[in-house]
Amino acid sequence: MKVTEQPHLFKKSLTLIDSTAIVIGSMIGSGIFIVSADMSRILGSPGWLLVAWIVTGILTLAAALSYGELASMMPKAGGQYVYLREAYNPLSGFLYGWTLFLVIQTGTIAAVGMAFAKFMGVLFPWFSEQHVLFDLGFFKVNSVQFLSIVSIALLTWNNMRGISAGKWVQNIFTFLKVFVLIGFVVLGLLLARNTDAIAINHINFWNPVSSTGTSLAGWALIAAIGTAMVGSLFSADAWNNITFTAGEVINPKKNIPLSLFLGTGLVIILYIFANIVYLQTLPLRGMPDAASVFERGIQYATNDRLGTAAMSGLFGESAAIFMAVFIVISTFGCNNGLILAGARVYYAMAKDGLFFRNVGKLNGKDVPANGLMIQGVWASLLCLTGRYSDLLDYVIFAVLIFYVLTIAGIFILRRKRPDAERPYKAFGYPVVPALYIIIAILIMIILLIYKPDYTWPGLIIVVLGIPVFYLWKKYQKI
Repeated sequence: MKVTEQPHLFKKSLTLIDSTAIVIGSMIGSGIFIVSADMSRILGSPGWLLVAWIVTGILTLAAALSYGELASMMPKAGGQYVYLREAYNPLSGFLYGWTLFLVIQTGTIAAVGMAFAKFMGVLFPWFSEQHVLFDLGFFKVNSVQFLSIVSIALLTWNNMRGISAGKWVQNIFTFLKVFVLIGFVVLGLLLARNTDAIAINHINFWNPVSSTGTSLAGWALIAAIGTAMVGSLFSADAWNNITFTAGEVINPKKNIPLSLFLGTGLVIILYIFANIVYLQTLPLRGMPDAASVFERGIQYATNDRLGTAAMSGLFGESAAIFMAVFIVISTFGCNNGLILAGARVYYAMAKDGLFFRNVGKLNGKDVPANGLMIQGVWASLLCLTGRYSDLLDYVIFAVLIFYVLTIAGIFILRRKRPDAERPYKAFGYPVVPALYIIIAILIMIILLIYKPDYTWPGLIIVVLGIPVFYLWKKYQKI
């Protein structure tokens, strides 16, 4: 008698704590210790730097609280892909999955992997962008790129061993970096205060001046804030990854919305306080060629390593080692969450016939191993092709497009499925979701005007998915 092999199914293994750890761990990487330097060069004002971070926080929380409704309504593997498919049509879902694979998820994994390797170079100088391992003239690979690819491969392999292996790595690294980040904030506020820096920042608090010396007002100021927020939005992104893993969350209708609120809320509070620490320890404005950390200020912290510069007064030269260790831990844990979650979207797409068929299968450990492998290979290739800032710009614009469409989907689904079960309803509906849509569209317009070299390619990638969708559908029928 022939025994029929039972299909593998996702295991309900993620508790509220595990889910919140995925939200927090996927959000906190290295960005909070780097991006405020570039934001300060754009804005030139302590007050407006904080405004940019506060607006980022409000937007992120508004989006997370809105997504909670969709998560409780459709607690399925694939998360945002499923929401777009159900609110609009299969093409919309495919365009998100296509862009997620090409740029959003894999681009972020590559960028975080590069940051991990870059800060590992502080601890072990062998890892350096100047240390070229081989050179073909038109193509070079340095030791930083090599280490970033090794880290991605290691985390991909670990997540192929099952959801339990992935979640334990996530929990350990998330709790560790939250503890250290809280310590950074407390030490900075209590022990690293610099009265000279506070006095200087107080004078220039609401006086925005660009790096070219131009005073900013009116539309110029709004445009500067929108442009600067590329950094803060990237640092606060990836909170939606928990929705991808809905098929493995225990009581997802309750735990996913709650983890979104708890995770994003905690991270945003820590981010804002981290920036207050910067402004209490260093003057925002500085000189690029100055000899001391204080004179370079926030704007020109060496290699934009702002966390290191802020702690240098407290720990001296040891600050660089202290911050490097933290960022290595932080980025490693961040990439684990990104790698774990992303493959679930490709799995859902494959189940719908919109991705390679084998990606829609789970291995013996009940995880989408083929999706994990494909994701890891493409992210590794991106490590070889782009700089951290380039990938960041591509990612944010593409992300905003789909955040706007997804939150607009709440309005559409309220009309299409008025009687559907909604254990949780979007906070402040319809005002809060509508405000998010308006502000996010404004930021996208600003980026299209002022950062066209990177935002237009991101838009083109999304549009190119349209013919790919129809070609794929045609291929499936053959």
